[in-house]
Amino acid sequence: MTENTTGAMRKAAVAQGPSRGGGNLGAGLVLLYAEEHLELPSAWSLETPRVVIGREPSADLFLPVQAVSRIHAEVAWESNRWMIRDLQSRNGVLLDGHPVKEAPLEESSELRIGDALLKFVEVDASHYCTYRIDGTRSKDGKRPASDTALVGGLVMDRIAGELVRIAPSSLSVVVLGESGTGKEVAARELHRWSGRRGHFRAVNCAALPATLLESELFGYRKGAFSGADRDKPGLIRMAHEGTLLLDEIGDMPLEAQAKLLRVLQSRELLPLGATTPEVVDVRIVCATHRDLTRRVRTGQFRNDLYARLNEYQVTLPPLRDRKEDLFLLVGTFLERYGRPDLLPSFGYMLGLIHYDWPYNVRELEACVKRSIALGQERTLTEDLLPDPVRESMLEYGKVPPAAPSAPPSERFLSSLGRTGARAIPSDAELRALLERHRGNVAAVGRELGKARMQIHRWMQRYGIDVGDYR
Repeated sequence: MTENTTGAMRKAAVAQGPSRGGGNLGAGLVLLYAEEHLELPSAWSLETPRVVIGREPSADLFLPVQAVSRIHAEVAWESNRWMIRDLQSRNGVLLDGHPVKEAPLEESSELRIGDALLKFVEVDASHYCTYRIDGTRSKDGKRPASDTALVGGLVMDRIAGELVRIAPSSLSVVVLGESGTGKEVAARELHRWSGRRGHFRAVNCAALPATLLESELFGYRKGAFSGADRDKPGLIRMAHEGTLLLDEIGDMPLEAQAKLLRVLQSRELLPLGATTPEVVDVRIVCATHRDLTRRVRTGQFRNDLYARLNEYQVTLPPLRDRKEDLFLLVGTFLERYGRPDLLPSFGYMLGLIHYDWPYNVRELEACVKRSIALGQERTLTEDLLPDPVRESMLEYGKVPPAAPSAPPSERFLSSLGRTGARAIPSDAELRALLERHRGNVAAVGRELGKARMQIHRWMQRYGIDVGDYR
C-alpha cells in the first residue's frame, strides 16, 4: 500500500481481500505490549493472503518473543474475511483472552501469541509503524505540535492535528466522547493553540441546577434577586476573547439553552437584572458523552442551538479502542506522580490490556496512582491492580462457557446454535440486554457467551452509549 492511498481505497481493498499478487491493503497487527518491544516493529502489515507468524527468522512475521514457537500461527484471508489459526504451537493462541484453534478476526480483536500482545486492524496498519508504544518515534514520525497533553500514538496524533488546524478559526466545536476520555484536555489544547488573548473557562452543565447554571453562565447585577448583594460576572464574560467549555452540554436545561442561543446569535450578553447588553467575543467549545442528535430528536436539546454549536466535531475514542497507548500512558502517569523509576511487569500490562476501561483514561490514572501507593518494589506486579481489573482476568485463558437460552435474548441465542460465531444480535436485542443488566457489559457477554470486547464492538456498530443504561 502506498502512502497516498486514500482511506476509502483502503477500506474497499480490505472488503475485497488481498489481490492475486498480494500487496498491503491496510489490514495488519499492531503491537500492544511485549517485554521485547524495543526490538520489535510497532505494527506489521498483512501483505499477502497468508502470513505465518513465528520465532523462526524465515517466518513471514518474525516474532522473537518469549513463549512464541518457531512456527506458531497464521493469519489468512479466507471466505472474504481474515482468520487466525493456531499451527500446533506449544502455548496456543488467545483471541480476546480465550484460546482458539481458528477464528475470524474483527477490528480491534486482541491476540496473544506467546508473550506478545497484538491488535488486529482492518485499515491503516502501515501508519501505526512510526508510533512506538513507549512514545518514541521513528525518523519519519511526525507530530502536529511540539508538545501536547493529548498523550498517545497514531489516533491521538491525528486528533491533535485536527485541533491544531481549526484552533485559529472562530468555529464552535463539539467534543464527543465517553466519560474520562479527555474532553476537557482537548478543549484546553484547542484554546492553547488558538492564540486567543482571553482566558479558558469551564463549567459542568450537569453539576448545577438550572437557576444556578444561568447565574454562573450569564452573571447578574446587584439586586437582581434575593441575596444578589453585588455584581457578579458570568463565565461567558470571564471568557471574553478566550474560550468557554460547556462540559456535558447535553444536560443543559432548555431555558438556559434558549439564552445561550441568543448570546451566540447576537454576540451580546444580558446578565440577570441588567437592562443593557454587553458585547462579548467568546469561542464556545462543548463536550458531552451524550448522543446530541438523539436528544434533538427527542426534544431534549434545541435543534437551532445544536446547529450553532456543531460547526466542527471531534470525537475522542474510548481507551479500549486505543490500547496501543496503554504502555505510554502508564509511563506518563508514573512520571507525573514522581515515580518514573517504576516499571510494569508483563502480568501487570496483561491485566491492563485485557480490561475494557469503562471509565477510560481517568480510571487508568487512578489505577496507576493506586499502584504507586501500594507498591514496595521497582516492578509493578499484577497483585497491585484494582479489583475490577483482576476480576476481569478470572476467565482469562479459559474457553468461554456456552450461552444459556434465557429471555430476552432467546431468539438470538437460538440463532447462535444455527449460525455459530457469526451470529450478531440486533440493535433492539442488544439494548434489551443492556437494560436488563444495567449496563454491565461483562454480564451481557456472559449471557451471550461472548467476550466483553465483542459486546463493545457491537455497541459501537449500533451507536449505543453504555452510560445510558447505568
